[in-house]
Amino acid sequence: MQGVQVLLAISLFTLVFSFACASDPSPLQDLCVALNDAKNDDAVFVNGKLCKDPKHVTAEDLFFSGLNVPGNTSNQLGSKVTPVNVEQIPGLNTLGISLARIDYAPSGLNPPHTHPRATEILVLLEGTLYVGFVTSNPDHRFIAKVLYPGDVFVFPVGLIHFQFNIGKTNAIAFAGLSSQNPGVITIANAVFGSKLHINPDVLSKAFQLDKNMVTHLQSRFG
Repeated sequence: MQGVQVLLAISLFTLVFSFACASDPSPLQDLCVALNDAKNDDAVFVNGKLCKDPKHVTAEDLFFSGLNVPGNTSNQLGSKVTPVNVEQIPGLNTLGISLARIDYAPSGLNPPHTHPRATEILVLLEGTLYVGFVTSNPDHRFIAKVLYPGDVFVFPVGLIHFQFNIGKTNAIAFAGLSSQNPGVITIANAVFGSKLHINPDVLSKAFQLDKNMVTHLQSRFG
């Protein structure tokens, strides 16, 4: 009887663990180029996106051009992220990696956000950035650093982080991410700008804000 219970416990643990693992799995073949057409005769369904028949893969499936072009920072935040993930390079499908260029105007901010599926490693090419992240409950440790050209900083998977240009010139950074589709949740936009607004009473209590301030913020982000 005990043996059966042990087997059931192991089976349950395995099931829970399989659901808890959120990172990209290792590739099962050399190439698995993304296909958007599920009805394609060459398609084979796997995790991520459908795969193109490897015999039909071309260089264009593994190529992206344009990261030499500065992003347009003429916006409220003064920053622009140019992603290069599986949507831009289909050949990244199943490979567990992607890239982004981030441009910052003086005082430009890449606001507090999180990547639910990826760790980020950022290298600064030009300018001066103040960067940081906050650890998870219950510690909420704030870890920050001022970066100069050539410096590298790591943002662990899932943690809220930001980059702020504290210099007087434009800044440029490149980031590598450990997922073909890392996802982005910008905190202010998600909380105050959700498509169906969160009840202001909830946010008022959570953030210890006057309800009128909550509705004002929702009007700004919504």
